[in-house]
Order: sequence, then structure tokens, then C-alpha cells
Amino acid sequence: MAWDDEYDVVVAGSGAGALAGALAAASGGLRTAVLEKTALVGGTSAYSGSAIWLPGTRVQERAGIGDSTESARAYLRALLGDDGNAAHREAFLETAPELVEFLERDPAIEFEWRAFPDYFDAPGRVDMGRSFVPLDLPVERLGELAGLVRPPVDRDRAGRGHAAGRPLAQGRALIGRLLLAITATGASDVRTGTALTELIVEDGQVTGVVAMTAGGPVRLRAARGVLLAAGGFESSAELREARGVPGSAGRTMAPDGANTGDAITAAMKIGASTGLLDQAWFCPGLAMPGGRAAFTLGFRGGLIVDGTGRRFANESLPYDRMGRCLAAADAPFYLVFDARSDGLPAISIPSAAPEEQFAAGLWHRADTLAGLAAKTGLPAAALASTVERFNGFAAEGADEDFHRGEDPYDRYFTGGGPCLVPVDRQPYVAAEIVLSDLGTKGGLRTDPDGRVLSGADEPIPGLYAAGNTSASFTGHVYPGPGIPIGTAMAFAYRAVQHMRRNHA
Repeated sequence: MAWDDEYDVVVAGSGAGALAGALAAASGGLRTAVLEKTALVGGTSAYSGSAIWLPGTRVQERAGIGDSTESARAYLRALLGDDGNAAHREAFLETAPELVEFLERDPAIEFEWRAFPDYFDAPGRVDMGRSFVPLDLPVERLGELAGLVRPPVDRDRAGRGHAAGRPLAQGRALIGRLLLAITATGASDVRTGTALTELIVEDGQVTGVVAMTAGGPVRLRAARGVLLAAGGFESSAELREARGVPGSAGRTMAPDGANTGDAITAAMKIGASTGLLDQAWFCPGLAMPGGRAAFTLGFRGGLIVDGTGRRFANESLPYDRMGRCLAAADAPFYLVFDARSDGLPAISIPSAAPEEQFAAGLWHRADTLAGLAAKTGLPAAALASTVERFNGFAAEGADEDFHRGEDPYDRYFTGGGPCLVPVDRQPYVAAEIVLSDLGTKGGLRTDPDGRVLSGADEPIPGLYAAGNTSASFTGHVYPGPGIPIGTAMAFAYRAVQHMRRNHA
């Protein structure tokens, strides 16, 4: 085989999982390549709030919140059971403290606990949450590298870079810190505009990749292994339809031009097996001009109705749970609120300018509920009855239908105010809500060391996967804030440890 360049480890993708794996390899002296299809590093991780669900670590210990590996085990067992995921669960729990200790040894990486409740009322839950976040990163520390980090979603969709003079925050801080640490090793190449297209197999082992660049295809050797951590296939309308994933490619939160399933497809071509291909990390989306959606959570007012004009769920549910309710209900959906709210009574990422939403026909305003029904096509009598019933619950302080406000997560976003706020002051507004997602969560089946499995359930030598390129061990459940990032980082780290052991 004629190689254009040779590495110990090739990592496809540049989100949090990919970069954690790359750092684990490069910090140990392994020559490492990070391949990013687009011009910017970070993927959907850069858009995120950067919560990281890695339990039982010294970050939670410093915060004194009472988290532990055992409580996290109880929580995951209550949600997921023991069938089919116990080995992955134990590997994840075992790795979390070691991974965080490894990361925090690097001067570029600093974490702190921040309150954000776990998503289910189950044994082992930490009511104020166990996830943590990176500290903001002054842009001066990154220097020229700052231009590689994908900016916030609103600026990125508008074709703008980072706001001048502001530190990198949230997901950008996580990606920036990992990128800074990787670069300092001197053992890594971050290659943007480089899209993996094929896996090279010699004598039954994956030994490298073919990737497309602006100058044509290149063949890159990976002496220790290839780690696929390039996201899911949420941006591919064809693959979503073929695999039955609810929602649409146009309304996912993935960056433009990314997450089209290239790594998954390449692995399937050499016999890799897959699982959970109809699943995603779902969320409500605020319909935006141009057909896109904004990730929407933290409802602190209003009520959501379906096409029948009736409520169908607790609007304050954690976003994946509410997304699944949307997937099971009948569109269209509207968030109905009133003049008590100055703009949308929720968080949307990116934020929405009300007048632009009205001009695009995505928001409707009327002085009466009957007028609002006429503009939206909702049944007027059903809408009026639904709002009247909801207002009665608000007056009593108890939601008899869906129990909104009874869980710590419901109350987290209200700032101490009520979760049930009457909708009774004109004008009334209806904002269109759609099903969105943060990415697909089905992909390549792996063992607890991140090794990709064949159709015969045997590891494919030299091939590893993590993050949304792999099938999540959490199945249909989204246990808490930051578990997509936490599991991606943990299994990418484990994959590199296995590469090291396998070539010791």
C-alpha cells in the first residue's frame, strides 16, 4: 500500500469525543491525525451548552454535591435495566473518574460543576444534577487556533465567526481547551476539509483510511487503529428516511455540511454491524425562517397544543422526553402564550426575533383565542377549552393532566417562579413548534472498549467508534444533561487505551 502519510492513530471527527480520543493518543506520544470534513472544528459539540455527564469524579467531589459512582450505577440501572448494556455501563462508570483525572492534568483543561438536574425521577438521581462544564476560555490563549473552532449556532448559520473580544464559552470552550491541549503535545495534525470516504483493510485488519481533500484523495496509515467519532447521520434526508428516524434533516441541530453518516457507511461496507438506527437525541424545535429549527427548552410560560387544539404532554419535560412526545403526536404544534411574556417564554438556541417570526408566518398574534384559532387553523372550541382548563390548573397550582411543575427539572428554569402561568392577557400568540434533534444516536455496534463489531459479533481489528457514530448504550433513554458528550469522551478514551494495550 502506498501511503500519503503515516500515523499511529487516525481519528475521524472533531467533536468532544473525537478530540478526547486524539488527546489520549497524542499525549502518550502516538502520532495522531484528526480528520474534520468541514472547515471548522467542533461539530455539534461546539453548539452545545457543554454539560458533561461523567459521574463520580473529582469535579463533583470538589463541589460537594453527594455524587458517586454507586449512585450513578443505581440511576442507570433503574433507567436502563441490565439486559444488553451492563458491560458498557460498568466500563463507562469505571472510566469516568480516570478520564477526568487525565484531562485535568493538562493545564489547558479546567472544569466546574454547575447545577442542571438529571432527567428522571429514579433511584440514584442527583436532583440538582451531576454534570459539569468547562471554564470559559479567553480567546487570547488560543491565538490563531481560535479561528478553527466552530462559533455559536446563530453566528455560524449566518456565516459569522466568534464575537470579537469575548471568551469562548460552553461548547466552544470545551473544544478550544481540547484543541489547545492536543496542539501542545506536538504529536498531532488537525486536518480540516478532509472527509473520510473509505476504510483500508489489509489481511483482515483496518490499517488506514482514504479521505477526500481539496487536492484530491489521500491515503493515511493508522498503525494502531482508526477511531470513528464523526457524529451521526442526522443531516442525511435519505438515510433518515431509510432508517425511520422521526423528524427531518432540515430541522436537526447539526452544522451545515456535517453529520451525513460517512463514517458509519464506510464501516458498514467492510462488514460492521449497527444498532438503534431509528433513534435520535430528540428535542422540541422552534420553527425558524428558512425551514430550520432552534433547539428549545426551559419553558417558563405558555402551553403546547397539537393539531386538535389540545395539550398532550408536560411542556416542561426534559427535551428528549418532550421530543418523543412530539414524535408520537399529530402536527402541527403551537406554543400558545400571551402578553405576560416579553418574547418567547422559553430558551431557544439560536434565539428568535419576534418580528421576524411574525413576518415569516411562523408566529401568529390575535386579540382573542378565536382569532388565534382562525389564523393557525386550530379548532377554536378545543383551543378555548384547553386554555380555560390550563388556567384553572394555574390558579390551583397543580396540573392534574400532566403534572407540570412537580419535578425539580420543571422548576429549574423558572427562577423560583411558578411553572403554571395563566394564559389570559391579550394579545395571544401562537409560535410554531416542530420536532428537532441534537443528532442521531444509532450507529456502529461496539464492545465496551469501543471496538467495532462485525455481523458475527466479533471485533473488527483496528477499528473503533465512539459518540454518535456508535450505537449508544443508553438505548431509547436520555438519562441526564451531557451524557452524549460524556459517553463519547469516555469510550473514545477507552478505545485509545485498547490501542495502546494491543500494541504494547
